[in-house]
Amino acid sequence: MLSQWECLLKNLGQWQGSFTRLSPQGDLIEDTPTLVSLQGINNNRSIRQLVRRLYSDRAPEDLILEYSSLHQGILFSQTGAFCQGSLYFSSFSSQFGAEFGLISGERRLRMVQLFNERCEFDRLTLIREKLADSSSPERPILTVEQLLGQWRGQAVTTGRDFYNSAAYSTHISIERQGDNYLSQTLTFGDSQITSSARIEGQRLLFENSPLPVQILLLPDGSSCNTPLKITAGHRFVLEVGWLLSPTQRQRLIRSYNEKGEWTGITLVTEEKESY
Repeated sequence: MLSQWECLLKNLGQWQGSFTRLSPQGDLIEDTPTLVSLQGINNNRSIRQLVRRLYSDRAPEDLILEYSSLHQGILFSQTGAFCQGSLYFSSFSSQFGAEFGLISGERRLRMVQLFNERCEFDRLTLIREKLADSSSPERPILTVEQLLGQWRGQAVTTGRDFYNSAAYSTHISIERQGDNYLSQTLTFGDSQITSSARIEGQRLLFENSPLPVQILLLPDGSSCNTPLKITAGHRFVLEVGWLLSPTQRQRLIRSYNEKGEWTGITLVTEEKESY
C-alpha cells in the first residue's frame, strides 16, 4: 500500500485548466484559465506548487507554496484522488467546506464546495484540468439519462487516521419516474437506502431527506452532491462524481457524523451493468 505522501506524488505535473465559479444552482459566474504546477524537489521529499491565474485584462497572478508534510484535514486514495477540508462542522463556523480531486489518465477534476455562516451551500468552484502536453478532450455536461441504469462498484473507505480502512461492494439502481422525478436505490454492505429526486433542469433535488440534498449535473461529466443546508445533529456527506465514460464512473465522498466530526473519505469506482 502506498503512503499518503506517495499518493500525493501521483498529482505531480503541469495541469492546464480553469477555475470556474458557479452559483449554488450551477449558474456560471466567472471562468479563469489557470496553470497549476506540482513539482517534486529534494528527491520528492518536498513539493513546490505554483498556481497561476491567467487574465485577459491584467498580468497573471501567482501563488507559490512549498511543503514537505500533509495537514490533518487531507486524505488521499491509492489512485491519487484526494479530499481536504474542515475537520468539524459547527453551526457557529463562519465557513465550512471541502476540496475534492479525482484523477483519470491525463485529466484531473477538482471541486471546491463551501457553506456560508448560515450553514447554507453558498459557493462552488469547478476545476477542470489536463496535463500540459495532453490532447485529452473534456467530457460533455452530465445528463440525467447518463445516470439511469444499474451501477455496480467497489468502495474503499479511509478513516481520518488513515489506518482504519474498509473495502466493500456497492450497487445503485437509478430509474425515471415520469418526466420530472427519478428514484434511486443504493446498496452498500448490508445497508440499503431508497430515495427520490425532483428533476429541475441540471439539478436533482432530494427534498424528503432529513437534510434536503441537491445534486448538480455539471460540465466534464461531473456532479456536485451537497445538503442545501446543514443542521447540527445530522450525519451528512459531501460528494463529487465524475462520469469517465458511458459505463464508468468515480465518486469521492467526505463523511461527517452526527456530532459534526469528519470521519474519512470513500472512493467509489462503478461500472454500469445495464440500462
